[in-house]
Amino acid sequence: MNDETLTQLTQKLIKFRDDRNWQQFHSHKDLVAALAIETSELQEEFLWKSEDDIAQMLKVPLSREAVSDEMADVFAYLLLISEKTGINLEDALLAKIVKNNDKYPVDKVKGDSRKYNKYDG
Repeated sequence: MNDETLTQLTQKLIKFRDDRNWQQFHSHKDLVAALAIETSELQEEFLWKSEDDIAQMLKVPLSREAVSDEMADVFAYLLLISEKTGINLEDALLAKIVKNNDKYPVDKVKGDSRKYNKYDG
């Protein structure tokens, strides 16, 4: 397990980007578009596969590497968007967990997949 923080990972990613003079291509809009595209590429790795098929696929080193690469691309663009917007991902996630805890109280939604505005209560 790598012990690098999100800040350290972001710094490495920014250095990689800046060494190539790619910042000029990283507008907010283009970073979000790239994130969506990479997410679609990750989704494609799982498309039309059952959970059993996926479990078997992930045992194959080349298939597992393909999924890992797409996950890394998604993560990288999310880090770049975080840096560009100045939004701290750790703080954002912690705040969202609190909001979701309020939206989805355990006693009302446990085992229920409906959206928060679709359940009785």
